[in-house]
Amino acid sequence: MEVFLGFDAGGTKTTCVVLDAAGHFLAETAGGPANPLRVGFAKASFALEDTALRALREARQETESVRAICAGVAGAGRPRIARRLVSYLSHAFPQAAVRVVTDIEIALEAALAQGNFDRQRLEAGIVIVAGTGSAAYGRDFSGKTARAGGWGPWIGDQGSAYDIGRRAVEAALSARDHLGPPTALGEKILRAEEGDAETPKTQDWDATLERIAKHSDAVFPKLFPVVAEAAAAGDAVAQQILASAAKSLASLAKAVVDSLDLTDQSFTLAKSGGVFGHSEHLEAALDQELASIAPNAKFGSLRVSPARAAAELARKSISDIAANGR
Repeated sequence: MEVFLGFDAGGTKTTCVVLDAAGHFLAETAGGPANPLRVGFAKASFALEDTALRALREARQETESVRAICAGVAGAGRPRIARRLVSYLSHAFPQAAVRVVTDIEIALEAALAQGNFDRQRLEAGIVIVAGTGSAAYGRDFSGKTARAGGWGPWIGDQGSAYDIGRRAVEAALSARDHLGPPTALGEKILRAEEGDAETPKTQDWDATLERIAKHSDAVFPKLFPVVAEAAAAGDAVAQQILASAAKSLASLAKAVVDSLDLTDQSFTLAKSGGVFGHSEHLEAALDQELASIAPNAKFGSLRVSPARAAAELARKSISDIAANGR
């Protein structure tokens, strides 16, 4: 049997979907983070291969059965990174045609998917991605694309879970030093469960700051639910952090809208990533911002998962090759 793999790989986790030649779903598994710019190339490569092998075992298939792979990987917008990942996956799955794109590209495909992934009828759309990082990506009716953001935590990722968590720690410490308004965030952060049996609860700021210095990705994104909870309970500082995140994400969308000249057009505007679906405060603020930026946009959710969209693209790439060959 010929099978096709699709990956959605970001700074928090990797998802792999397996489809057969007819597009039937066979398996889906999740693994560790695979953004090479955040975890390193070795860990990213291992996460991709390990997740795929477990998915193949679940589907009762061998590596030799993989005919094509489409991997949407955070950080793969850098050509050097994409080439290295293509080389690695081609070696791991020698019978497969391999394509590596960014995770925001497959998120857009997931938002605009029409079931058969018909490329003869282009649909315009923009997707805002906010998870560990943040970015916006879009396509107009002619096929022109544009993106904004996605530059990593050092110079970007505004509105991401990482950014929200970082701002929460900053606000908590400012309140502690009487340099900012009072907030319950400090107490909530120190009481937060880490979700890892090997990592004890953090009970003091010294330990928290040491963990941030050692591996900030393991701390900041996980604090987003703490901020959402505090905002829902009426904490004004938490609400301000989320309102600021909404403005940042809307700014990314506006940059893409302007680049593609979609301001007065009707197009699909979707959201993807772990930040969404957990805070009514953030999403209400974001929807209000987006309504003023693109008044004719149709707000929607992803029609399929990004990993499923990637697997469909892998399957379609082989059918296109076969059609062109004939």
